[in-house]
Amino acid sequence: MENFVNELKWRELYFDSTPECENQLLKEPTTIYIGIDPTADSLHIGGLIPIIIMKHLQNYGHKPIALVGGATGMIGDPSGRSSERNLLTEVEINYNVESIRNQLASYIDFSSNQKAELVNNLDWFKEFGFIDFLRTVGKQLTISYMLAKESVQKRLEGGISFTEFSYQLLQGYDFYWLFTNKNCKVQMGGSDQWGNMVTGTELIRKMSGGEVHALTWPLVTKSDGTKFGKSQEGNIWLDASKTSPYKFYQFWLNVSDEDASRFIKMYTFLEKKEIEELINLHNSEPHLRHLQKRLAKEVTIFVHSEEAYNKAIEASEALFGKGNSDSLAQIDDKTFQSIIEGLPAFALDKDLFLQGVDVIELLATHTNIFASKGECRKLIQGGGLSINKEKITDVASVISVRHLLNDKYIFIQKGKKQYYIINISENKL
Repeated sequence: MENFVNELKWRELYFDSTPECENQLLKEPTTIYIGIDPTADSLHIGGLIPIIIMKHLQNYGHKPIALVGGATGMIGDPSGRSSERNLLTEVEINYNVESIRNQLASYIDFSSNQKAELVNNLDWFKEFGFIDFLRTVGKQLTISYMLAKESVQKRLEGGISFTEFSYQLLQGYDFYWLFTNKNCKVQMGGSDQWGNMVTGTELIRKMSGGEVHALTWPLVTKSDGTKFGKSQEGNIWLDASKTSPYKFYQFWLNVSDEDASRFIKMYTFLEKKEIEELINLHNSEPHLRHLQKRLAKEVTIFVHSEEAYNKAIEASEALFGKGNSDSLAQIDDKTFQSIIEGLPAFALDKDLFLQGVDVIELLATHTNIFASKGECRKLIQGGGLSINKEKITDVASVISVRHLLNDKYIFIQKGKKQYYIINISENKL
């Protein structure tokens, strides 16, 4: 068999593994599980790594099991946290589990259990009584063994509840159950999961004498050391209703050169040779941002669709490129809102535009896009002002309701790269 671990290593998706893990993956097709924590009703781009790894597993002939933690989600994993989680309700957890099930199924083929499988650990925990769990599982590990875990050590000074302290036993039992019932021999997860994962290998050794393995990928951070996966507005979600395809595309397009050279290995399925050629091309012409453009294209198509990618490109070109008023009018309202997010905006009443308003009055009096009428007049005369991508050449131009995009926006371009939005409301606040 081809070496799946070598694939992970050159893609910078390998962090650590138990002894003989690589030999297990080389020896035979292996069932491998990856846990997904249902703390929200969508994964964000940090959750793309397990999805991508499951795709790689299938490409190398292994069978991935995606475990959505309907039971463990009710407890809360202390790994990587400095404080206690707020517990979600059972209704919230069930909704999140179902949402993530549907989301995963759009990327991974679960139609045949031979290809991949989707499980929920609530299915085996819901009938497992507390006393039986303590006798069967809690008896296997000492307090000193559990206290030695890094995720616990980091929380001892500030305090950790018994609820979160017990999490490693639940995750460990997940591995035992999957080993016993699904012949699962490897667990994969982020490097912060190592303690929970080896607890599973220890439980299996003690409860059944079986030999299993753990393999971790590194936690993804930006080159400056900050946490990856967030914009200034918050998480970058896979769900298009939470993060629009346009905003999603722009996130990848705006990563640094150093990050782009790593992320194109981690987050795409491009072959090694092609990636190396792209990096060389980018290094020779960094101002053209070859890496960022290809990265943004590949990830947007994978997560959303080629159609969504094309719309993002067209919308961006319509507003900030060589578009015109007709191309602006083709942008749907949701996409338009995502594009203009963050631009300087001014709210005006629609009544102002019913009779029409002088363009200079609009931009220098009703907004402060221009500091004075003279400055506005001078720019118009110099050909530097556009409204809705149409150049304004007459200082006496009147702006009316016919200029409104989607009946509620006016897009202003001042000079080459200064953009503004006027938001139109039916009534003044």
